[in-house]
Amino acid sequence: MHQVVRWAAPNGKQVFRLAEELPVARRWAVGALLVMTFATGLVDAVSFLRLGHVFVANMTGNVVFLGFSLARGTGLPVLAPIVAMTAFVLGAFGGGRLSKAFGDRPRHWIGGAFAVQAAGLALTSVLLATGTPRPEGRWVLLVIALLGACSGLQNATVRLLAPRDLTTTVLTQTLTALTAESVLGAGTGARPQRRIASVLAMFAGAAAGALLLQVTSAGVVALASVLVAGAACVFALAPGERPVPAAR
Repeated sequence: MHQVVRWAAPNGKQVFRLAEELPVARRWAVGALLVMTFATGLVDAVSFLRLGHVFVANMTGNVVFLGFSLARGTGLPVLAPIVAMTAFVLGAFGGGRLSKAFGDRPRHWIGGAFAVQAAGLALTSVLLATGTPRPEGRWVLLVIALLGACSGLQNATVRLLAPRDLTTTVLTQTLTALTAESVLGAGTGARPQRRIASVLAMFAGAAAGALLLQVTSAGVVALASVLVAGAACVFALAPGERPVPAAR
C-alpha cells in the first residue's frame, strides 16, 4: 500500500507531499493530469506559432533558443524567452508558496492552484481576443508573461504532487523511462500505459492547437482554460480512493 509522506514546514504545519498517493481516486487524477498535458500542448502551440517562436511551458527550448540567438543571423528572439523564463520561475515560486500554505489540505491546495492557473489563462484569452499581438511588439510580452506564469504554477504543483510519468509539461524523462526501462531495455519499468498516454496527450494538444490557430488564438487559450478548470474541479471534488478491504 502506498504511503502518504508529510513533512513539517517551518511554521509547524504538516504539509502534504505525495508519494504515489493522490487525494482523489487514481483514475480521476490520471485523467485530469492527461487533460492538463493536452492543455499544455495547446498553450505552447499558441506561444510558438503566434507569439514569436517562444515556449511558455518548455523552458529547455527557451534556453536553447536563447543560446542560438547569440549567433548572428539566426533571427531568433532574445527578450521573449527571457520574459517567459522569468515569469515561469515566478509562477513556480507561487506554486511552492501555495503548497506551503495549503499543503495540509491537499484538495484546497491542488484545486486552488489549478483554479488560479485557469483564471490566468482566461485573462490571457481575453487579451488575445482584444487584438492580434505582433511578435515584435511590446504588448505581446505581457501575454507571454501571463502564459509563462501559468505554466510555472502548473509545473510546480504537479512536481510537488509527484505522480510518476505525468509531469504534464516535460516529456524528456518520460520518453527516456519509456524506452530505457522497457522490456527490451533494462526491463525495470512498470506498465508503460501512462507514459505513452502522456506523450500522446501532448502531441494531440499541440496538433489541435496548431489546427485551431487557423481560426482563433484566443479560442485556443480559452479552451486550455476550460480544461484546466475541469482538472481543478476534479482535484477539489472527485471521490477519493476506496480503501482496500483487509484480508481475513
